[in-house]
Amino acid sequence: MASTSSRRAFLKGLGAAGVSVPLAAIAASAASTGKQIPDVLSGPGVLNLNARPGQAFNKRLSAAADDLRLKVPPQPNNGDEVRYKSGIANYTKGFAHDSFGVVVPAVYESYLAAVQTGKRQDFANLPVGGTEPLVDPQAGIAFDLEAYDPSQNSIPPFATLTSTSLAAQMIEVYWQALTRDVPFTDYSTDAMIAAAVSELNGLSAFVGPRIGGSVTPQTVFRGFTAGDLIGPYVSQFFLQPFTLGVMPFVGYMTTQPGDFGIKLTTWLNIQNGAPAPLESENPDPTLRYLRTARDLAEYVHNDVLYQEYLLAALMLLKMKAPLNSGNPYPPTLKSETGFITFGFPMLEVLVAEVITRAIKHAWFQKWFIHRTARPEETAGLVHFTLTGQKSYPLDPSLLTSNAAAAVFARNGNYFIPLSYPEGCPLHPSYPSGHATAAGAAVTVLKWFFDETFVVPNPLVPTSDGTGLTPYTGSDASQMTVGGELNKLASNVGFGRVDAGIHWREDIQQGMLLGEAVAVSLLRDQAHLYNENYTGFTFTGFNGNTITV
Repeated sequence: MASTSSRRAFLKGLGAAGVSVPLAAIAASAASTGKQIPDVLSGPGVLNLNARPGQAFNKRLSAAADDLRLKVPPQPNNGDEVRYKSGIANYTKGFAHDSFGVVVPAVYESYLAAVQTGKRQDFANLPVGGTEPLVDPQAGIAFDLEAYDPSQNSIPPFATLTSTSLAAQMIEVYWQALTRDVPFTDYSTDAMIAAAVSELNGLSAFVGPRIGGSVTPQTVFRGFTAGDLIGPYVSQFFLQPFTLGVMPFVGYMTTQPGDFGIKLTTWLNIQNGAPAPLESENPDPTLRYLRTARDLAEYVHNDVLYQEYLLAALMLLKMKAPLNSGNPYPPTLKSETGFITFGFPMLEVLVAEVITRAIKHAWFQKWFIHRTARPEETAGLVHFTLTGQKSYPLDPSLLTSNAAAAVFARNGNYFIPLSYPEGCPLHPSYPSGHATAAGAAVTVLKWFFDETFVVPNPLVPTSDGTGLTPYTGSDASQMTVGGELNKLASNVGFGRVDAGIHWREDIQQGMLLGEAVAVSLLRDQAHLYNENYTGFTFTGFNGNTITV
């Protein structure tokens, strides 16, 4: 039986005075020595409640020690903030801008100073340009009790302003805005989609998916995972029926037609953080299933951040999808079953729990590493360059693109037509918060279920979205739970690109970041189970095998 004095002696032996020793020091020493805090009043062979506080501390300590072993990686950004002192290549929305959309220099300096200190007061003192506040920079440097720290994760630098990569992504965003009303079922016959496919095929820097080396109507605007290219554009986890408690649901939704931010005055208002009045307002009174990019953009405009993944879990429950074969409660076990651990209540909570951690990682990268401009900001550089009012160092492939010309032909300028009246939210672009959340929650779902299970009775919306019909494509038998969950994550991310507020790079790196956070959280929780948990194996977004 361990006394208080023996506990203090143990802590002192770890290199600290008394019980006030920093946890990091305890964890570091414990990780290297294998020592543990002695259990209080522990006894062999019996369930001793008095021992549990010490046992709980040991398990938390062990998880923290595992996390501490991960070194802080380099955190490079693309260097544009240093190259362009005026801020033209970085996120400045919400601050005061001049008539060309360039941030006021003194305000920009204060902004950069605030991200260097990270102090709440420095952010609170920033003069915003309109009525809308910056969205929660402090979340990026908040700590957490689960998963490793945001500083221990890293994503690659974003494409530079002058690069062919950024040009290709901007061209793709333009085309997505131009085609957002084309039904997904019409992609193979639509002339505007054909024009987008043709131009993207000619861009060597375009990294979107291809079939046989070519962009096609089946690949255009899709995500980077293998599952994205199988079956219809929209994941089954937007279309399958589900039951919320005793209430049956189907996936009808409403859409707000209209393109916004396409006049100079409203574009400037949006950049200053003063949302413009609606340039058109004609809400669609008909409830429809997801059938266009506009629908997808609207879905992820007003979603509760974890709803897609809770609903996916409920759909999987309704279709009786089998669980991961590593689940410690196999169907053959008759005496007990999982519930709070390894059962559906655990999963239904976990998809929200993991997102809270993943978003902190995204916000750390957004505000304190990259501060990447949004497409609506970069489109201003295109506009003022092509109209001869300014000259910005953009790649010629963007300035001479058919996509930019088509936007001008439609609207008389080069501003990105936005799905949302307010444009993008008031936080930097890279990585996408929606994509990071999707990557984390989908990883949890793939960990929990048998990803190889083929989704029964796949569906596809009619071209007008008012109904569903069976999907009978030759690849229907390849539409697995894992593939459709990957597609769900991509759909969520690319819905934000469809809206004109994100880049392809934001989505891919956001999903991978979310996956990494989910794996870390699941590894931390693996310390806590009383079952004989030996780990679950599933496939990562890049096709790699992961065991947690």
